[in-house]
Amino acid sequence: MKKKDNVSCNIGPMLNAYPDSMGGKLGDTVAVLSKDALKDVFQSFYILPSIYNTDLDRGFSVIDYSLNRELASAGDLHALDELNIDLKLDFILNHASVLSPQFRDLVKNGEKSKYADFFINWNKFWEGYGEMTEEGYIRPDDKYIKDMFFRKPGLPILMVRMPDGRDVPYWNTFYQEVKYKAPDTVELMDITDIQYLEAERLSERIKEALGNGVKPGDIDFTGYEGYRETVVGYLESHRQYLGQMDLNIHSDLVWEHYRNTLKQLSEYGARIVRLDAFAYAPKAPGKKNFLNEPETWDVLEKVRKIASGYGLSLLPEIHAAYNEGIYETVAGKGYMTYDFFLPGLLIYAIEKHSPDALSEWANEIISKDMRVVNMLGCHDGIPLLDLKGILGEEDIRGLIDLIVSRGGYVKDLHGKKNMYYQVNATYYSALGEDDRKMLFARAIQMFMPGKPQVWYLDLFAGRNDHDAVARAGAGGHKEINRTNLSLDRIDEALEKEVVKKQIELIRLRNTHPAFSWDSKVSVTAEGSRMCFRWENDEHSITLKADFSDYSYIIE
Repeated sequence: MKKKDNVSCNIGPMLNAYPDSMGGKLGDTVAVLSKDALKDVFQSFYILPSIYNTDLDRGFSVIDYSLNRELASAGDLHALDELNIDLKLDFILNHASVLSPQFRDLVKNGEKSKYADFFINWNKFWEGYGEMTEEGYIRPDDKYIKDMFFRKPGLPILMVRMPDGRDVPYWNTFYQEVKYKAPDTVELMDITDIQYLEAERLSERIKEALGNGVKPGDIDFTGYEGYRETVVGYLESHRQYLGQMDLNIHSDLVWEHYRNTLKQLSEYGARIVRLDAFAYAPKAPGKKNFLNEPETWDVLEKVRKIASGYGLSLLPEIHAAYNEGIYETVAGKGYMTYDFFLPGLLIYAIEKHSPDALSEWANEIISKDMRVVNMLGCHDGIPLLDLKGILGEEDIRGLIDLIVSRGGYVKDLHGKKNMYYQVNATYYSALGEDDRKMLFARAIQMFMPGKPQVWYLDLFAGRNDHDAVARAGAGGHKEINRTNLSLDRIDEALEKEVVKKQIELIRLRNTHPAFSWDSKVSVTAEGSRMCFRWENDEHSITLKADFSDYSYIIE
């Protein structure tokens, strides 16, 4: 593989976990990685973004990029550096939490805020492209939005109450929630001339209505009509928001935020920065709202120039079907890219006892000189949408049904079964909780071209956690593969053969000199057998794997 100037990271194995996944705090994970059993196993650690000051989505709604003091410390990061482990960290280009200092300043000061253009005022964006509605937001003409992709039903708007009482719509691609706090008896007496017993009864009525999801303007004020306007105004002016607000990439302050954040991540010890949701950042009337071209690449190039000044390699994160070729476009522009095809292809190859499709994909990576980060499991799920074009619809459907039959959950986009996105399961459970298959899959991953990323729960042969899904309630399907492990459970797991042998494979991948970005890699397949060979100067290593019985030999 030829060296690419913009990719400065090592090729060694990378652990992947939340800061509280192993023991409860990042310091506990450091203690686990310091054990003799894990010596020389990992060169990198992808710490998911709950390491930051965040509020929702287990880290992906960032308030600011300071360390979450409940979960991590500067001392923990220094200890990882002492173990010669560098970091992969997230940077969310498209949005920030409503609790971010910038958005809170906007809500407090309105148009007078320093950050008035930090977020996207929906009406300013669409001025001249649609008609104003009674609700106070512009509905764009159909010709401008018919090809747009939105992550949720309806227009991506959050109505924000300004200090002057106006409701202003702001662009909100992802999660949003508006909460109203019911005033108690004394608060009602403070804002109106209501008597105590009236206030007590009205307070209970308001509390019940809000608890049932009734909006302030629709609350029944029968018998208390004279207080309606004042109370509704009070409720609306004391809204509390949760969610993630899209950033305006045309704002100089946003680019100052980008620059400060990348500098901060480099100081934490990052060498790779994963760009989450980057494809939603550039927006234009009439464009598709996802991976707009050439705007997306222009933004990425500006970010890359900043990142390279801090010694950072960018890893843009994007899910798309193989036949769309976006993975190749990203790689062709000189970026690292995710191998989101390996997880599903490998399960398919194992269950079909045939490595043909997997071999073709491995050779495409090699022939096109793509630098990839690959994985088996991860914090999200096993990608399925991505396989369109490598596998046929019937094969993909069969793969979904198989993993679901083993206890997994299917995630669909907008609830449509024909727009499947991923299946949520631990990789071990997706393989039928078969130790032979798990070890075989890990061996294949360690010899695939690219930098291998290892989900902590797969390493410890974690099973589907249906109890966690039940506790999480609606939308909690991802918790099936996010079980936090106590230190005692980790010690027990380290005694299992399936764990010990995985660690041996990962350590070999980390320490053998044949593995390098500059290595010559060859992959062949014949019948049920597949052979990987890495050569680097006088060093070489070979994996011979047989999909008929899940046996393998390393030479």
